[in-house]
Amino acid sequence: MNISGNTILMAGGTSGIGLALATRLHAAGNKVIVAGRRRDRLDRIAEEHPGIEVEQLDITDPESIQALYETVTGKHPELDVVVAMAGIMIAEPVLDPGSLEIAERTIATNVLGPIRLVHRFAPFLTGRPDAAILTVTSGLAYVPLAATPTYGATKAAIHSYTESLRAQLRDTTVQVIEVVPPLTRTSLWPGSENNERAMPLDEFADEVMSLLATRPDADQILVKRVERQRFAEADGTYGEVFAMQNGLAR
Repeated sequence: MNISGNTILMAGGTSGIGLALATRLHAAGNKVIVAGRRRDRLDRIAEEHPGIEVEQLDITDPESIQALYETVTGKHPELDVVVAMAGIMIAEPVLDPGSLEIAERTIATNVLGPIRLVHRFAPFLTGRPDAAILTVTSGLAYVPLAATPTYGATKAAIHSYTESLRAQLRDTTVQVIEVVPPLTRTSLWPGSENNERAMPLDEFADEVMSLLATRPDADQILVKRVERQRFAEADGTYGEVFAMQNGLAR
């Protein structure tokens, strides 16, 4: 993926990692369109970051994805990068009757949403000379957090989906990249914004941009902090990392 000169749709970039990457990609010389559900956040982004365009999107609604596709490809026929950023992470105590609704909503947002987005935009991107699809998973795809079991499962699903998508598109002009964040200081998970164990958001975004620039052919973007989770099973440290991560270490 080229680090500049693209037209990029950031689906789910109204806060946290998505917004941090959107502003850096814009500063690097890309046309960036941020799509999200909350109108107030979109308006604030447009006001605070002149040049970034905004569009409304409910990633759980197929009709909203179709409307976004028609709007963005109509305004920007040069679109060549789609980033599937949208996701939710909610505590899910399985013995609580309300946890099933959380699990189902997490799957709708984190799995069905990105898959529908890819299915809608991928055929269009194959007509572009140098295109890319970026999915966003998590270190929890590789070593889960017990407090939010469906979240980890959805990210593992998107990792698997991304691997297959890359293989299917190998003979097209579309590069497929998986971005794998570690625990990062955002509002995605309660307390993470001030968690000293979490990676500062600016450091994460800067390292991602550096990796995209120096490794343009990479299948995965792995910041240093996520490597322990990513390779835990291969390294034989899965049990240790799982226990530490879930407060089970003795």
